[in-house]
Amino acid sequence: MTNPRVIVLKFGGSSLSTAELREIAASRVLEARTRGFSPVVICSALGRAPDPYATDTLLSLLGPARSSPNRDLMLAVGELISCAIFAELLTSWGAEAQAMTGEQAGILTDNTWCDANIKRVDPRNLVRAIVNNVIPVVAGFQGADENNAITTLGRGGSDLSAIAVGEALGADSVEIYTDVSGVMSGDPRRIAGAHTVDRVNWSEMVELAGNGAKVMHAKAATLAQRGNTPYVIKGLRSNFGTAIDEGIPIDRDRPVTGVTALRDIAFVRIIAGEEDVSKRAELDTAMLHRIADRGISIDMINVNAAGVFFVCDYENTEKVREELRDLNLAVRIRPHCAKISIVGAGMRGTPGVMYRVVRSVSDAGVEIIHSTDSNITISVLVPEEDAQRAEQALHDAFHLGRRSAEEPIRS
Repeated sequence: MTNPRVIVLKFGGSSLSTAELREIAASRVLEARTRGFSPVVICSALGRAPDPYATDTLLSLLGPARSSPNRDLMLAVGELISCAIFAELLTSWGAEAQAMTGEQAGILTDNTWCDANIKRVDPRNLVRAIVNNVIPVVAGFQGADENNAITTLGRGGSDLSAIAVGEALGADSVEIYTDVSGVMSGDPRRIAGAHTVDRVNWSEMVELAGNGAKVMHAKAATLAQRGNTPYVIKGLRSNFGTAIDEGIPIDRDRPVTGVTALRDIAFVRIIAGEEDVSKRAELDTAMLHRIADRGISIDMINVNAAGVFFVCDYENTEKVREELRDLNLAVRIRPHCAKISIVGAGMRGTPGVMYRVVRSVSDAGVEIIHSTDSNITISVLVPEEDAQRAEQALHDAFHLGRRSAEEPIRS
């Protein structure tokens, strides 16, 4: 085989949870062959909790154990079982397949247990299988460090495996199969009129993934953007979805691509009584340094003369109080908030977008507690009980419902 055209197909756990779904997934792999591609498969663990080999089920066996090599070894088991079962299914259909661990597939990581970073992918074993007409079936979500210890890549890490392997192989395409048909304009469980978006660009996908769109792992979206790796997110049954690449020309009449939401967060206001500007700056720096050292992720950050404002997961609020207790600061925490974001490359340079956000949310009777913005994202913090109303108001205000002439992308 000379210069094979490689395609990477990643199947999420919900797409492999039953024998019927695994057969549909196997048919997608063989269809790729009929299209002239050499397929490489990435598998997540089978199903979701309480399924016996799902990642959360395995986590429950360990309880509150700290991140460690032992924990990663345990968590990697689900994907190993999944890829072995799927490789045997393909083989039984007459397509020779070889199950591989992340390490065998050449995925080298650092040793950040339970949230490792991929350092490089050595694709030699994958290439050897491909040229011998064998389908590699790789355990996603895992790799190995320089001491050959198994590591895992964090929640949703099989997406990251797929993008990294696709980049290393110079794949023509990476196809991410899920139980939903691509990237949605909003969560259809909460927003009337939400639909699949046909195409988004890399930077939009990074923002959507980072702000609550669970269809793609945020690190994977960032890696794809960095490597200009095009990919498609598809529904397993429907076989259509969203293409993520350089995107389409900007439509100033529709500057927003989608609405996302993050719930169960808290708004933190920290006010220093110090009036001296230099001393207040020292306090702000010390405060933020302590929070970072504690490993607390914060967002929607605003530092000004009135104080320091940010949001964090509600579960981290007591850690914030502990870290700042001796600094003589007034710490005010408002729990039960939700971060609602709109994302769209067309917002850059388009006037009036923030006005439309404030008007639509306010007209819906929802309080805006705090807000931040960047070139392609505007986020507002609202009371959690009003989040759905805010989402719907923004979806409607930016006319995100599908136009009748639009049709979804199919393979």
